[in-house]
Amino acid sequence: MSVHLLLSAGRGPQECAWALARLLDRLEVDAGRHGVTTRRVETVVGDRPATYRSALVQLAGADVEGFAATWTGTLCWRAPSPYRPATGRRNWYVIARPCQVDLPTTTFTEADVHIVACRTGGPGGQHRNKASTAARATHRPSGLVVVVDTERQFGVNRAAALRLLRQRLADGDVRAGRAVTAARRGIHDELVRGDPVRVERPHQPGGSAAATGGRLRSRRAGRPGGRG
Repeated sequence: MSVHLLLSAGRGPQECAWALARLLDRLEVDAGRHGVTTRRVETVVGDRPATYRSALVQLAGADVEGFAATWTGTLCWRAPSPYRPATGRRNWYVIARPCQVDLPTTTFTEADVHIVACRTGGPGGQHRNKASTAARATHRPSGLVVVVDTERQFGVNRAAALRLLRQRLADGDVRAGRAVTAARRGIHDELVRGDPVRVERPHQPGGSAAATGGRLRSRRAGRPGGRG
């Protein structure tokens, strides 16, 4: 089982892109300790060297959802700015959210379609109104139904119904794919500064990972508005 986690610096300053790179390294180390493998699927580099505006990471392993939950939400990297030494701000925020990556595709096979002949309605002469020449096609997996009665022969309407059903399913996949892409883009605007779920700090000489960062339970770290 796997989970895709998107980390984003949002619209934050360049320090947030710097923080994201540090947090990504820390996440990968933490994943290794919990038996979770990581793969960087996609990264968007920042303006400065060794910085990322966003990173999409695939996590896989036992209880991967539980591990991903410990890295989901607003993350904070607490350290002085490497670019603006004069600023007093020390808290730099990143958003992390699970997201869908695989675009939906509907496999179309004629065996999944139930087709019946039915009487057509509307004008078209006595034969058109009395004969069962229209084709009603139902795609069982999705429940999508189409009716075609444009021709006087059932076989022709049947073939047209299959084509129409296939096209509508493909159009639905396109719309669903756009929704997945839009949802991923929306994550970049979700960043809320302050009240992070996790705070990480640079390792101090002789220090340990447990002493320099970790999951927050109830204590607030940082104030709303991103001032540290």
